[in-house]
Amino acid sequence: MTARPNTHTRTPRRKGFFRSLVRSLFIGAALCWSLAALTLVAARWIAPPTTAVHLQRRVQAWIHHTPYHERYKFIPLRQISPNLQHAVISAEDARFYRHSGFDWHAIRLAAEEDLEGGRTRGGSTLTQQLIKNLFFGTGRSFLRKGAEATLVPVAEVVLGKQRILELYLNVVEWGPAVYGAESASRYHNGIAARNIGREQSARLAAILPAPLKRRPERMSRYSAVILRRMGQTGW
Repeated sequence: MTARPNTHTRTPRRKGFFRSLVRSLFIGAALCWSLAALTLVAARWIAPPTTAVHLQRRVQAWIHHTPYHERYKFIPLRQISPNLQHAVISAEDARFYRHSGFDWHAIRLAAEEDLEGGRTRGGSTLTQQLIKNLFFGTGRSFLRKGAEATLVPVAEVVLGKQRILELYLNVVEWGPAVYGAESASRYHNGIAARNIGREQSARLAAILPAPLKRRPERMSRYSAVILRRMGQTGW
């Protein structure tokens, strides 16, 4: 006669295993979050040597056996033309100086356009985009969005608006292995970021939503929209 398995002893073991697993995952997530928060504190004074997007592109190039020559030079905000600063804000986050990390008005508009069948704008602020670039790469998921949302208030408090803008303009992807305003200005226009003009700035800002697909010289229509927005803010 075959003995029956003792389910009463097996069930508590399973529960214990899952409890340990959940506890370990929670501790791991808390450690990762703490490390990211400390990185933001350090970023108040130290230029990031690399970002999640930079690393992601390197890995992709290695997987596909394609050349990868990174252009990344961090420069102070004062060396980035105000034309480019205003163009990027007008294109990506018009209410940058009026929100605390989340632009609920832009999020609502983006959601409404999604429901109508075609989004023409994003809902992410420069702060959210900075967090994504620094820690999460270009992948999309609800989990990433949730983690990102917990770090946005930290960035707003410890960095402040001007440092957030400076970091964003220096780390954002602006072409194939091209990161930051200085590298983008030299790669696309052959000039330093401090010397870039109003129209050139609008064209650079116009490629930010899809920097690997768009080219500044092909962005006449959208750059005209950005120039109009800049004019409405007195720039």
